[in-house]
Amino acid sequence: MKKHLVILPAVAVLVAAGGGCAFFRDEATVPIEQTYGPNPTLAKPRPEWIPNINVAKATPWPEGTLPTAAQGYAVNEFAGGLDHPRWLHVLPNGDVLVAESNAPPKPDEGFSLRGYFMNLFQSQAGARTESANRISLLRDQDGDGVAETRTAFLTGLNSPFGMTLLGGTLYVANADAVVAFPYQGGATEIAAPAEKIVDLPAGRNHHWTKDVIASRDGTKLYATVGSNSNVGENGMDEEKGRAAVHEIDLATRQMRLFASGLRNPNGLSWQPDSGALWVVVNERDEIGSDLVPDYMTSVQDGGFYGWPYSWYGQHVDVRVKPQKPDLVARAIKPDYALGPHTASLGLTFNTGDLFGAKMKNGAFVGQHGSWNRAPRSGYKVIFVPFANGKPSGPPEDILTGFLSPDDKALGRPVGVAIARDGALLVADDVGNRIWRVTPTR
Repeated sequence: MKKHLVILPAVAVLVAAGGGCAFFRDEATVPIEQTYGPNPTLAKPRPEWIPNINVAKATPWPEGTLPTAAQGYAVNEFAGGLDHPRWLHVLPNGDVLVAESNAPPKPDEGFSLRGYFMNLFQSQAGARTESANRISLLRDQDGDGVAETRTAFLTGLNSPFGMTLLGGTLYVANADAVVAFPYQGGATEIAAPAEKIVDLPAGRNHHWTKDVIASRDGTKLYATVGSNSNVGENGMDEEKGRAAVHEIDLATRQMRLFASGLRNPNGLSWQPDSGALWVVVNERDEIGSDLVPDYMTSVQDGGFYGWPYSWYGQHVDVRVKPQKPDLVARAIKPDYALGPHTASLGLTFNTGDLFGAKMKNGAFVGQHGSWNRAPRSGYKVIFVPFANGKPSGPPEDILTGFLSPDDKALGRPVGVAIARDGALLVADDVGNRIWRVTPTR
């Protein structure tokens, strides 16, 4: 350990001086396109004694600059001047709710090597600012694709993320609880106090973002909770109720484990054809630039998806001890890989008609972008076609250009949502904007 500590000041100097500096680099050996799909190429693990840091420093968008829309699409700024916009929810009248949020304060956990480098990454990535703890309402009154008004819809929250409207009640997933507020159509703010529905596992908040969605029959909520570690290194007692999707019965306010072994699940969405619940998941780190692919998958009641004992099905993670062979034996292979370290966070199915029949009911995915892969991965929004409720082809880049020519992070896409007119909305939490994508063909 002393040897590692000696180099830390030098590492800090490298990061502070560089912006976008890379060191301790483990280069990918598998072409990135082979790491997507139902049967990705899986390299051999290459354990790292220190995280494979390759940070893209957060840098503001130059005036007049936009992300790059793929051929056949156009992009415009729907709203700007936001404070870390993370997640989106479109209300029935077309108003757009945006959660402006950042991580809650962390307790003093003492020194750890991984924690040291994670703090360096977060500082470079622009993720160390105080949370606005706000949900804002954006309104495009004249339908020109630009929000004319922005109001503070809800304030005083605790690192809010997911939102779902059910009848006259808006549910919000804070970092530590699901809370509810009365909602009336057309309202531009809510002054009523929060009503707590259930507590959610919090504590260290290694993964603090939590999503929530209502069941189609309106009787239940589903909420995501990410793990408190990379692979359980803080002890599995710290992981109770985490790395999971929970089901919440609204009549009794009882919560039960719905699916587990999902390291950092986000982006809950109902697949329109099958009716199945889908989620995107950030997988584990520190076994190389080629592993492990993030993924999206349908979520089975009672399903176990491997974390921390195995990855991408039943590939055992030898770092985790003691192992649990009985759990590994029933670990479910995910439906569709989304590339290693892409930090895929946003998921929404294209239920609108604007993008045409070929893209109907397919998935848009917001990939926040890697901090520990060489070369960098993610930093884009992709589309995955679906047929009969299942992914049916390779991904298509929809929105790129979030990395500058000199390798700075101008933006990092997170939440994606379908506007009332069918356009795609993208929350850019580093660029502090909401982008709007439409087809031109």
